[in-house]
Amino acid sequence: MTSSTLNGRYAPLIILALLAALVIVLALWATDRASTADDMQAVSTGQVGDKSRQYHWKIVTTWPKNFPGLGTAAENFAEMIAEMSDGRLTARVYGAGEIVPAFEVFDAVSQGVADAGHGAAYYWKGKIPSSVFFTAVPFGMTAQEMNGWFAHGGGLELWREAYAPSNLIPMAGGSTGVQMAGWFNKEINSVEDLKGLKMRIPGLAGEVFTAVGGTSVRIPGGELYTSLQTGVVDAAEWVGPYNDLALGLYQVAEYYYYPGWHEPGAMLEFIVNKQSFEALPPDLQAMVTITSRAANQMMLDEYTARNNAALRQLVDEHGVKLRRLPDDVLLALSRASEQAMQDLVARDPMAAKIYVSFKEFYDGVRAYHHISEQAYINARDLAFEDGE
Repeated sequence: MTSSTLNGRYAPLIILALLAALVIVLALWATDRASTADDMQAVSTGQVGDKSRQYHWKIVTTWPKNFPGLGTAAENFAEMIAEMSDGRLTARVYGAGEIVPAFEVFDAVSQGVADAGHGAAYYWKGKIPSSVFFTAVPFGMTAQEMNGWFAHGGGLELWREAYAPSNLIPMAGGSTGVQMAGWFNKEINSVEDLKGLKMRIPGLAGEVFTAVGGTSVRIPGGELYTSLQTGVVDAAEWVGPYNDLALGLYQVAEYYYYPGWHEPGAMLEFIVNKQSFEALPPDLQAMVTITSRAANQMMLDEYTARNNAALRQLVDEHGVKLRRLPDDVLLALSRASEQAMQDLVARDPMAAKIYVSFKEFYDGVRAYHHISEQAYINARDLAFEDGE
């Protein structure tokens, strides 16, 4: 059979095959155009992502499970995010030790063992020296001032820059307000009384305490009671009356000192694994961000509401001896704090960069609060005393 005969016989089949291929190509092109149009519409309305897909997160914390105030922030976050997302994003919260120990939360989230974590940034100062800025600077900013710095002073951007090499996205996760100076088993009448004292006190404040003659010890909250009871430490700071009452620290220490020079506005954090966050569609990402801010405010509200009643209970029912640190002690701690900050800035470039922003905001807000918050509180006290 000649080639011309074969060509004649199969020509119709070849034409039909080409027509079918053309139809398939046109169909695929039309589908792609429709899909692209849908994607563009979704982007314009902020609805990118599969609305039927569910995401399940693991959140690890540095606190005992459901511990008042500190431990409930992550629980509040999980409850709110599930409700806001109509169940599309749910999270299970694990307390310290359930998946990882308290001080391994940072690594667990960084490595993807958990999707998110809740703790205090200064726990990681051995990994990221500049992290102390994002919890508390001794004699630094209050909770209200810290929130202002994060939201409008560049603090959050610097926080994220510091954590980026660790594959983490940090967010403010609650504040205790001004803390107490701590629990002591002896009276503090002068700086000399701090010398040789072993105290649980983390962050930059631990370096300050060591500089004035004490010894700082790093212990998670769940071990504080036993450590004070057995003499592992002579003193310990934790948070304030609300939490300290729950831990029963009044049973193992006699004196309760204020003010909390070391943590004037202790800020806690949510840390989110970068891949876990980026796997979410944009609307769920926005919900995570907004929910963290809500949980941040909820914690401060709770401490504001609970601390006074708890303090009255400690003093009136449990006989705790409430004392103010002497002025010479506070001045010595202040001078040591300034030196510790200068040492940190000198040895860590990121800390030096953050310090510029922190100090500029601190100076400005302190000047304003001198004639607003502080002046009003002084005036209120004056009016109250006159009323007596």
